[in-house]
Amino acid sequence: MSFAAGSLAGALAMGGIYYGFSNMMQTRTAQHRADIHILSERIASASTVIPSPPPASMRIQHRPLTSLIQSKWNEEVAGLFGSVWRWEQRAVELGKKVLYGD
Repeated sequence: MSFAAGSLAGALAMGGIYYGFSNMMQTRTAQHRADIHILSERIASASTVIPSPPPASMRIQHRPLTSLIQSKWNEEVAGLFGSVWRWEQRAVELGKKVLYGD
């Protein structure tokens, strides 16, 4: 009797577990189908026009003070390099005079 009662109780428990999992899978499958349907409708009705950013020429902000400072800095650096180049040329000429006696 205990064998039959144990087997019956096990079968009943497994049946309940099977029914629970089956019902859960069926519910989730229906929910996934509904979600996929909603997403496919959103994709189908989505706008094909993608707004582009403004061109680079419009995004450039003109700053007169910054431009003035940059141009002055560039002039100073160019002047510095020019004077170093002239000193180097003088040193070369002086070296030639010393070596070759010109």
